[in-house]
Amino acid sequence: MAIGLIFDAFFRAIGQIGDPRFRRVFLLGVVLSLVLLIGFTAGFTWLIETYTPDEVWLPILGDVQWIDDLLSWGAAFLLLGLSVFLMIPVASAITSLFLDEVADAVEARHYPDLPPAESASFGEALLDTINFLGVLLVANIFAIVLYVMFPPLAPVIFWAMNGFLLGREYFTMVAIRWVGRVEARALRREHLATIWVAGTLMAVPLSVPLLNLVIPILGAATFTHLYHGLTRHRP
Repeated sequence: MAIGLIFDAFFRAIGQIGDPRFRRVFLLGVVLSLVLLIGFTAGFTWLIETYTPDEVWLPILGDVQWIDDLLSWGAAFLLLGLSVFLMIPVASAITSLFLDEVADAVEARHYPDLPPAESASFGEALLDTINFLGVLLVANIFAIVLYVMFPPLAPVIFWAMNGFLLGREYFTMVAIRWVGRVEARALRREHLATIWVAGTLMAVPLSVPLLNLVIPILGAATFTHLYHGLTRHRP
């Protein structure tokens, strides 16, 4: 396991945090994440209002006309609370849509002798982002049950699960640019332990408010360095 390489990649990524291309991806990621969460909340609330009857008969209370309002407001507050938690996987997935831009910035500064990487088309990047977002959201929603069942282990579960998913996805997306999907998966299996540890290093700061918004950018840069470090001596 290349622990030294992981930390070297991470600190080199931090050293480039002021790059204008990093700031652009950061702003785009935050804005799109907020728009997505607000739109989902509004749409879910609208569905509740649309399909909940205006009047419901309840034992003792009789005809009740405020059930739809109660459910609508309850759903809105529930999603608002969940959005604070789900902002992390959403921001990470949205940032992956612009991973090529971050990787290009890293490679232009640190690996200028490399030929241009083969960037994915916007359609492919969008499809990968949607799939990644779906996996992250489903995994984190199901993990809430584990957090409730094992409260003391909640941080460990969060870090381990998101570290595995983030590391797996970010490394694969960087590797695809150079060796294609099949070889990227083979490299991911070969270096699974290193990738998981690097992903966990990325997931731990996701627990810190505000800092968690910039971590996906650092993660994309870190895994760009990590990929080149792990494949440095490969033909």
